[in-house]
Amino acid sequence: MQTKDQSPSSHLHAHHAGDAKHAHFSEQRSKATLAWALGLTLCFAVVEVLAGFVSNSLALISDAGHMVTDAAALGLALLAQLIAKRRPSARHSFGFGRAEALAAFVNALAMLLLVAWIAFEALHRFSTPEPVQGAVVFVVAAVGLAINLGVAWVLSRDSDNMNTRAALVHVMGDVLGSIAALVAGAVIHLTGWMQIDPLLSIFVSLLILKSTVAILRESYHFLMEGVPRQIDYLQVGADLALIEGVVSVHDLHVWEMSPGQPALTGHLEIGDMNQWPRVLREVKAMLLARHGIDHVTLQPEAP
Repeated sequence: MQTKDQSPSSHLHAHHAGDAKHAHFSEQRSKATLAWALGLTLCFAVVEVLAGFVSNSLALISDAGHMVTDAAALGLALLAQLIAKRRPSARHSFGFGRAEALAAFVNALAMLLLVAWIAFEALHRFSTPEPVQGAVVFVVAAVGLAINLGVAWVLSRDSDNMNTRAALVHVMGDVLGSIAALVAGAVIHLTGWMQIDPLLSIFVSLLILKSTVAILRESYHFLMEGVPRQIDYLQVGADLALIEGVVSVHDLHVWEMSPGQPALTGHLEIGDMNQWPRVLREVKAMLLARHGIDHVTLQPEAP
């Protein structure tokens, strides 16, 4: 029964006895984690951008670019967290859990553009070295490394979240960038070898590229409603066909409603429609036990 406090569609989204126990968003994810990381990253990004241009260090500018991108990434991640926790509505019956994957996808694309810019600038500096203030680079990079390690530690405590993992990739890129800038600053200050600056920038970019592509693949797979990687689609169909009373299985779909929440729909031909209640109970128990699928919608059909 609908009450005055409920929206017109709230009773349609309700889960009754026997329904799946999933949520349309992840209830355990902390907005405070992302907010704290965002504030700290944004503050130091401003300092590092200025120091990078003053010292004329590509390694430090690269790290500063990572920090700026991280601030945007963390901001998107925080926004996605707020959107994802909105309840299902009449226009969005599945809720807003996919906002997290969308933000992760955008973050990964932004990182690809940044890596391309760093590589282009580094190649230019190989042929035309520019003077760099090694001491300034070393000091700023040391402070940046400490801050990045702190932010990475905080984000790693929420590593089950795809969107937070995407933000963590950015921060880990900054950790590598800070180490590279630290080494570059020391080498330039002690030896005067300027080529170490673009050389380490390219090395860090390649490491970041590997992690970024992984996040891009995962978020793309989720947005395209791909079968969850831990679930064998063909085995699910075979297991359904083995249930006593099931003649055949067709129109079978498996995807994730939100990260970590697999769902299944399909049509089952039943030899005796009077056996459908028993078949449904066995099917739901099997899917949960063998494949971890709790949200199940099946349509019985006569042969």
